[in-house]
Amino acid sequence: AIPFFILAGTIMEVGGISRRLINLANAFTGHFVGGLGIVAVITSLFFSAISGSGAATVAAIGSILIPAMVARGYHRGFAGAIQSVSGELGIIIPPSIPLILYGISTGTSIGDLFMAGFLPGLLIALSLLLTAYVVAKKRGYTGAPKASWKERMQALREAVLALFLPVIILGGIYSGIFTPTEAGAVAVLFAFIVSVLIYKEMKLKQLLQLFSKSAVTTSIILYIIANAGLFSWILTREGIPQKIGELFTQISDSPIIFLIMVNILLLIVGMFMDTGATIIILAPLLAPIAVSLGIDPVHFGIIMIVNLAMGLCTPPLGVNLFISCQIAEIKLGQIAKALIPFFIVLLVDLLIISYVPAISLSLANLFK
Repeated sequence: AIPFFILAGTIMEVGGISRRLINLANAFTGHFVGGLGIVAVITSLFFSAISGSGAATVAAIGSILIPAMVARGYHRGFAGAIQSVSGELGIIIPPSIPLILYGISTGTSIGDLFMAGFLPGLLIALSLLLTAYVVAKKRGYTGAPKASWKERMQALREAVLALFLPVIILGGIYSGIFTPTEAGAVAVLFAFIVSVLIYKEMKLKQLLQLFSKSAVTTSIILYIIANAGLFSWILTREGIPQKIGELFTQISDSPIIFLIMVNILLLIVGMFMDTGATIIILAPLLAPIAVSLGIDPVHFGIIMIVNLAMGLCTPPLGVNLFISCQIAEIKLGQIAKALIPFFIVLLVDLLIISYVPAISLSLANLFK
């Protein structure tokens, strides 16, 4: 599934799909205080339901919105920060490449994980919207002129195919029509048809370049997975998982304490390690302990992904930050200060998701 979703995201980035999603969100919410920051969150939410990648979401949406925010007088640090944290939705909202990796690593149903990512993703998106509004109001960031209903309907008509893609992907998976891997292939085909034949913003001569870009990204991910898998095998052979489990249970056999320790561990690890490698190495070690303490493996998977999603937008190695800094033409230190209010809100979201399992499990259980 991973190569297909990466290729689909690459096609959508150059095929006009991301731009139409931005225009739609801007038509309905761009006139609010901090309107472009709100548009960044909403558009990232929709694009995440297509791409499955945080970095792809930041690159596709940020390349348009960050310069637009700067042009309207937004501080470059704020523009980069809001796009960085919005990009983390790319690996929480299904289809998510890290959720696929977790499912493979722990033997957990990928369909259940996809369904479980919806409500946590919406919770985080709503909290980011509120934070962006409060910060923008404090700093005096005004919205754009209010669009007429005619302009809104025009934007909706232009974006309807882009909005329909998540319905096809996720509806096909949950109805049993096709598997997550087949869904990735369908996403590529749909994105190609829309970008080349309908929107006509992508030329056939660009395909070789897009294939090359996607192949490099896929190769990096799969190389990390291969080496992380070998490392995981060595750890298992040496009995490390059992020793880690004994350490956790010696400290406490309370699920509450266990989740506190896991959240601290993953927040730190996520700041320094690649998301895919972290999942491949740590998920097989931690998930069995969580299950033994009565924590649902699907719920635990969401907790892991939300933690590691925060790592994408935290120094020193957050990939979303580097992409946003490059687009906004600022240094990492300039964006770090602007991240503080968003990071505090994300921590609150993490605690809520960790200790209210129903947020993750209600939809997954409903469709079983």
